[in-house]
Amino acid sequence: MGEIDVGKRDGLRILICDDEQRMLSMIAEKVSACLPESDVRIFSSGVDLLNCLQTEACDILLLDIDMPDITGLEIAGQLSVLEKRPLLIFVTSHDELVYDSFRYHPFAFVRKSWFDREIKPALEDCVRELQHRERHFCFRWEGKRVCLRLSELFYFEAEGNYLHVFSKMGQYRFRSTIASVENTLTGCGFIRIHKGFLINQAAVRLFNAKEVELFDGTLLPIGKSYAKTAEEQFLKYLRV
Repeated sequence: MGEIDVGKRDGLRILICDDEQRMLSMIAEKVSACLPESDVRIFSSGVDLLNCLQTEACDILLLDIDMPDITGLEIAGQLSVLEKRPLLIFVTSHDELVYDSFRYHPFAFVRKSWFDREIKPALEDCVRELQHRERHFCFRWEGKRVCLRLSELFYFEAEGNYLHVFSKMGQYRFRSTIASVENTLTGCGFIRIHKGFLINQAAVRLFNAKEVELFDGTLLPIGKSYAKTAEEQFLKYLRV
């Protein structure tokens, strides 16, 4: 059938980089106050931060955009090669640079002039996202119990009384209905786009009236009766 399993996390690992020492200390103090059980480390040099990221993973990265040795945007451009990409929060006093950062897919922005007001909700959103990523979808495959992180799932495809699940870990087949799995994954970021397809909206690269393209290049059709609701759900996801 399929079920959701929620993993447990230890304290979060958070890295902060800003070349202004006073601002760096203030950010670290506020972050530690919001998430007191987290391991918070600070860097005043982008080069030192990158050296750390080569050997140590983190959950959340707070990054100043405008720095002298290497900019926050240049650092963000190198995050994609990491085995575990952290949630990126840009912290900046230059609002005009925010638009230049969209290509690096930051999770959030916090303006230094509104830091006290904006940091807490940004961190709360990060925690919710990380909790979501730790959830697993579990099912029986070839007599074994398989559990995949929701963030690893691409889509489900119906085949009679069975479902194919496509994921970063490979393809599996188990006995269930797409309606049952859709119900199990309610509120977890999955969209029904067709009577035979249920997709992870985080895996979508392009979305139009007739089909979706996933980040791995897969093209899936959108059924006419599902088009309006699917589009509304996906647009809501993009605005969050």
